[in-house]
Amino acid sequence: MTIKVALAGAGAFGIKHLDGIKNIADVEVVSLIGRELAKTQEVADKYGIAHVSTDLADSLKIKEVDAVILCTPTQMHASQSLACLEAGKHVQVEIPLCDVLKDGEKVVALQKQTGLVAMCGHTRRFNPSHQYVHKKIVAKEFNIQQMDVQTYFFRRTNMNALGQPRSWTDHLLWHHAAHTVDLFAYQVGSPIVKANAIQGPIHPALGIAMDMSIQLQAANGAICTLSLSFNNDGPLGTFFRYIGDTATYLARYDDLFTGKEEKIDVSQVDVSMNGIELQDREFFAAIREGREPNASVAQVLPCYQVLHQLEQQFA
Repeated sequence: MTIKVALAGAGAFGIKHLDGIKNIADVEVVSLIGRELAKTQEVADKYGIAHVSTDLADSLKIKEVDAVILCTPTQMHASQSLACLEAGKHVQVEIPLCDVLKDGEKVVALQKQTGLVAMCGHTRRFNPSHQYVHKKIVAKEFNIQQMDVQTYFFRRTNMNALGQPRSWTDHLLWHHAAHTVDLFAYQVGSPIVKANAIQGPIHPALGIAMDMSIQLQAANGAICTLSLSFNNDGPLGTFFRYIGDTATYLARYDDLFTGKEEKIDVSQVDVSMNGIELQDREFFAAIREGREPNASVAQVLPCYQVLHQLEQQFA
């Protein structure tokens, strides 16, 4: 049976999903939703997608659509996830699930009520570099003492990954910190029990803090130190240092090194090196198998509870 998909958001991230889905058997994108019709039509033509709209509601009315992938602005994630579930569609929403905790809680409650698959794009759980470390932990060959993480971008103007103006403002806490807060708890296999944060000056035009420092501690004693910046004019991206009892690992995107900078081959960890594709494979497998996916909305909710706590500290 072919799973028929509607994809909302024809920007940089939507295209990453379209490229990943091309490698997955028996999945077809039948509807594409975007803010600007002409641009959306252009992407649809390139990927052979028949239906195009500027309104998610149009795609939700299509009976043959089984599932929706949301790659829309952060502020729309929770409300659109609810709309998909209410329409009887499985949904995968890009990170973050929400930027207000109570909205995320509503999505989790509705997922439980409907029994549909609802998953959030916490890609770090799927990147082969982080999977390699996770497998070592599960095999009891490695225990994290500290994760040291740097998330650095240069975002003094509101541009997306393709260098085009954004219609919305990105957020260090609710988007970028979400990746690491979730990954830390997932990797150590223990809930976060302590969380502290401080933020730098608020940007006069963007209205957000451009620098942030977060400390976390899990119930098992492991700690995480996370530094985030939109002011960093240097190597961009997120760099992870896993300091453990038997090794140190450095994860830079899909590359993994020992603490002595020796490269580790992670090409055989999973069927692809593309974290987005692996995330999509999990979503479709969970639909087919009628099970909860890794990074289900219920599994990632504790991350958003921590982010909410941290936001209260800033207030």
